[in-house]
Amino acid sequence: MENRHIAFSPPDITEEEIAEVADTLRSGWITTGPKTKKFENEIAAFCHTSKAVCLNSATACAEMSLRVLGIGPGDEVITSAYTYTASASVAVHVGATLVLVDTQPDSYEMDYEKLESAITEKTKAIIPVDLGGVICDYDKIFDIVEKKKSLFRPSTEIQKKMGRIAVVADGAHAFGATKNGKHSGEIADFTSFSFHAVKNLTTAEGGAAVGIDNEEIYKQFMLLSLHGQSKDALAKTQLGAWEYDIIAPYYKCNMTDIMASLGLVQLRRYPSILARRKEIIEKYNEGLKDLDLSVLNHYGDDFASSGHLYLVRLNGKTREECNAVITKMAEAGVATNVHYKPLPLLTAYKNLGFDIKDYPNAYALFENEITLPLHTKLTDEDVEYVIETFRKCVSEV
Repeated sequence: MENRHIAFSPPDITEEEIAEVADTLRSGWITTGPKTKKFENEIAAFCHTSKAVCLNSATACAEMSLRVLGIGPGDEVITSAYTYTASASVAVHVGATLVLVDTQPDSYEMDYEKLESAITEKTKAIIPVDLGGVICDYDKIFDIVEKKKSLFRPSTEIQKKMGRIAVVADGAHAFGATKNGKHSGEIADFTSFSFHAVKNLTTAEGGAAVGIDNEEIYKQFMLLSLHGQSKDALAKTQLGAWEYDIIAPYYKCNMTDIMASLGLVQLRRYPSILARRKEIIEKYNEGLKDLDLSVLNHYGDDFASSGHLYLVRLNGKTREECNAVITKMAEAGVATNVHYKPLPLLTAYKNLGFDIKDYPNAYALFENEITLPLHTKLTDEDVEYVIETFRKCVSEV
């Protein structure tokens, strides 16, 4: 079989997206405006929530969720040691103390017993990570939060109303995933989605926060994301309505109409994108089932993932052996990746005092993980080529 060139995760952009962006460029309204507001409404409807906020990244969405909750210095925020930096850096951004929890043995989800014992009187939020698009066990997380209610010490009005630790889901991978009949976005208190270029649905950069169940909280997000300005640019276009105030020296992380116009078309196409991802996952599962591998399970009786990442673990192999497979795959024209290097292995988190020795399960996941390309630009022939190439490369190591 001749070498193909298979990218890891290129954006799936059609003429329809291009036409919508061109329409935006011709409209004279290219920053936050009518298309962003329309996209917010459509995201909310898709997730079965009353409101959504679209910002320039999932990271901004998660950080602004923590800020809306009034979390800051003196508070603790818990997340998984096995994730991308954004799940954890947002806690640091708001001045809170970051607490990392190991994963369960041979699972990408947090160890819920360790999560329970990590909760203190200072804990204000838990950030579960829906890795690869598979929704965590939120029933268990909410049970733990309920059990630890007596420890909770609210310091803001919204915290008093909640009366417990907030569950702020990192759903960066999980847009469109379902569990027990509910969509990602209607399960946790707040959920942040990513629409970055490598995600299932892309706006180039961008993200959405959902769980905003009233106008007051929505307004708070708007203020936080636009310098604390009391009027957005759209409102200021009303004749003679230039007057505005700055409520507080806030941040700048709004989405633009150019980005939203990409998202509007991607959302229309999204059911077929999810269906194609499922097809590819099933082809991979079938083509690799006789090998000594552990593969993330994307579909079950009561759940369906968004099919974002095809995570494979080569049982019994070392990181060096897996890296050799990655190199051989690249030589055959197939780009692969690793998700993730646990946070305690990274300089930023070592400097915060975390040591990988305290996270043996997270390290064991990383030790033998390889992520295969999974995107809707893959043809059936490409998928066959990836399977054959992977089988050959694994057999040579």
